[in-house]
Amino acid sequence: MPDDYRPIALRWERLDADDALERSRTFLERMQARRSVRFFSSEPVPYELIRNAIEIAGTAPSGANQQPWTFVVVSDPEIKRAIREAAEAEERAFYERRAPPEYKGAVKPIGTDAVKPHITDAPYLIVVFERAYRLDADGTKGKHYFVKESVGIAVGFLLTALHVSGLYALTHSPSPMGFLSEILDRPPNERPFILIPVGYPAEDSPVPDIERKPLDEILVQK
Repeated sequence: MPDDYRPIALRWERLDADDALERSRTFLERMQARRSVRFFSSEPVPYELIRNAIEIAGTAPSGANQQPWTFVVVSDPEIKRAIREAAEAEERAFYERRAPPEYKGAVKPIGTDAVKPHITDAPYLIVVFERAYRLDADGTKGKHYFVKESVGIAVGFLLTALHVSGLYALTHSPSPMGFLSEILDRPPNERPFILIPVGYPAEDSPVPDIERKPLDEILVQK
């Protein structure tokens, strides 16, 4: 072990087997009900739910524990409007000129297109940035490791935390996303990773009629 490694004792509690199974089954049932929505109610959402979800995301494991992420929470209507206008401009260009036919066919059952009302309708937008490198106080760059993997795991924690709080979300990746850095005034070491509208679903909000793969298609046991 390195000389400067100073571990602390792990705090943990072994669950009774029956209790562990019950928690696991309850959580599985809860997560199986998770759906992405594109139509949001304007009903206010307690900010503490958003803050707690981001704090949970911040507990995710990361390469060398560098935690290379920033979560920008947007509720200002004018900023949301600017983000929507920029996102729709990029999406129109994508669908009209850059999107291959295979992609258009793949997303057709989901019902997505270049119009993005969820950006302005949802009470909150969470814009996740990956910190591609560290900027030290003197302006020098420091390397970060496994950035995309780390931020992806944190986003998974975030979506789970939002769902168990009774909120709904949509993962949205405009292509390209550089406008988010400009509108939100982020430093050069931060790159947009994903845009997540969050709130309660609109009344009678439609969702695509899709199915998840059965367990025997995604689980391999050796």
